Parts: sequence; C-alpha cells; structure tokens
Amino acid sequence: MKARVLVVDDHAFAREGICDILAEDAFFEVIGVASSGAEAIELTEKFMPDLIVMDIRMPEMDGLEATRIIKLRFPYVKIVLITVSDDAAHLFEALKQGAQGFLLKNLAPSTWVEYLRAIMIDEAPLSSDLAHQILKEFPSAPRQDPLDHPLTGREREILNWVAKGMTNREIAGELQISDQTVKNHLKNILHKLQLENRVQLTRYALEHGWVDTKRSRH
Repeated sequence: MKARVLVVDDHAFAREGICDILAEDAFFEVIGVASSGAEAIELTEKFMPDLIVMDIRMPEMDGLEATRIIKLRFPYVKIVLITVSDDAAHLFEALKQGAQGFLLKNLAPSTWVEYLRAIMIDEAPLSSDLAHQILKEFPSAPRQDPLDHPLTGREREILNWVAKGMTNREIAGELQISDQTVKNHLKNILHKLQLENRVQLTRYALEHGWVDTKRSRH
C-alpha cells in the first residue's frame, strides 16, 4: 500500500523539491500539489489523500488555518507542516490545530523520508530539539491529580518520555523492557485517552502537566 500525498507550498520551486524528495521512496505517491491553504482544502476533498505535507507560512490562508479546517472536515488525514523555524509557541499552536508532525526545511532528504514513513505508522516522535523547545515554552501547566488520571504509574512514565521526543526503542532501553511492551503500553494509553497518535499524546501531557521537566532526555 502506497501513501497518497498532497504537497502544499506557495513556491513552485519548493513544491518541486518536496516532490523530488518523496519520489526517492516508492512508498509515497504524490497525487496532487497545491499553492495555497484554500486550494489544499479543495484538493483534499477531491483526492482524499492519506498525508498532506504543507508549508506553514503562506499568504491569504496559512498552513495553520488550513490544518484546522482540514482536520475538522477530514480527521483521518495526517498532516505534516513544513517550517524554517522551530519556534515552540508557533509549533505548539500547530499541534492544537491537529497536525501530526513537523519538518524543518533544512533537514536532509533521507530524514524527511524516514520521518514521513514513521508518521504513517504512528511511530514518529517529536524531534528531541523540538521537544526541548516545547518544554521550555510550556513548563508550568498545573499537574492533574493522580486520582483523577486514567493512566497507571508506568503509563504516565511512558507518556512523560514520549513527550520528550523519545522513540519506542529509547523508552524500552530506559525502562529495561521490550520494544513490543512499549508499543502495547502506547496502544493502551491511546485507547484510554481516546487519542490517535504520539503528537496528540504530547499535547495531552503538556496540557495536563504530566511532563517532568527535571528529567532530561539522554
């Protein structure tokens, strides 16, 4: 099964570059390109893509507003926003609008392909740099009372590491358990919280104060 991708950027050269990157992996099939947020909404309805790779900064309707509208109308679509900046406040707003992830324009093509593949199977962590920036920007959320929290102690521990950008393998190593055990815990956490992916888990953890800012990522 191929991932059908819609590419959105207001610059023709950038659209061409993104398409070239995706062409390096047969897993991805570009089924359309758009030059604005409004056109992205129109083509999403027309083509029903699996994944949208979209620039944040565009005139008239930017990627944030387009993401908000698309996720309301087509919640199944995965959206990865492209940016030249890792400003935490900006990117946290994109999380709230429903984006599944972010890519910086200066990353290597191989990193793009690896990350987008991980997005499609819901195993892509936030980058460690982005996780660090978000934790610095939002360190003071009030912690929810454990008695009111649906997760077990181990599940909250895993949630904490997910929010800090750790992969399943890294979490498994930290807790001395298997990768599969981590995956099963994550499935259970997602089911309990009625969430869909790691990015939504990160947002949940930040909003409910379940990130221990004193515990650093190795």
